[in-house]
Amino acid sequence: MADKCLMEPASAAPVAPPPVATGSLPFELTPTVAARTPEALALRAEILKIGGKLWDRQYVDGNGGNVSARIGSRYVLCTPTMMCKADLELDDICLSDLEGNILAGSRARTSEILLHLAIYKANPQARAVVHCHPPHATAFAITGEAPPNGLVAEYEYFVGVAALAPYETPGTQAFADTVIPYARHHNTILLANHGVVCWSDTVTHAEWLVETLDTYCRTLTIARQLGRALRPIPEEKIEEILLRKREAGLPDLRLASLPARTAPARL
Repeated sequence: MADKCLMEPASAAPVAPPPVATGSLPFELTPTVAARTPEALALRAEILKIGGKLWDRQYVDGNGGNVSARIGSRYVLCTPTMMCKADLELDDICLSDLEGNILAGSRARTSEILLHLAIYKANPQARAVVHCHPPHATAFAITGEAPPNGLVAEYEYFVGVAALAPYETPGTQAFADTVIPYARHHNTILLANHGVVCWSDTVTHAEWLVETLDTYCRTLTIARQLGRALRPIPEEKIEEILLRKREAGLPDLRLASLPARTAPARL
């Protein structure tokens, strides 16, 4: 992933959001049928794979964390409540509408689907959301500090500026609302005293963002323990990374202040 970031054209970036999708599912499909289309079955399988990966990476414990993916323009597939992410099966995945109502599936959906829905409503480019509790990133979240920028190129490119949302009780609408101000310009949000949430164009890419964030936070922690001053990337080189992000369509709060002279030429 790091080599792709620095050596391939920005347009080849694996996590670049696609154009806003209207969905491939016909509106006349009933929820039960929609939950069993080839697209839905593929997304279910991807959610299961990522659930196991989160468990293997120790980003979740017990029944913690949740994963969702938009299907078409009307529906969301999500993990159920009170289940370990390593133990999920295809039929455990719930189908919800954009208001959190379960439309298909035998299990109750996660209470934190409200968090996912808040992101989907705030940013139509978000097609998948992963929420979990990676220890190094969560350590930053419980100190009330987002990791600083300007130190590792891959983090600057894929994540950029991570937001820090204020604390609210998990599973409530108030908790979900805390991410709304950040969901459009940040693909990675630390949740104070709780964990992290990331969105992208696919479930796999959203999980990649979690990995990038937690590795960066771990690296920062180790670097600080060395007792030496951190050496930032030169500002003009950060500007080059931001230019590539803008060309790739990746979100970054800093793009709004990118000097006009670095704007790509118009055809």
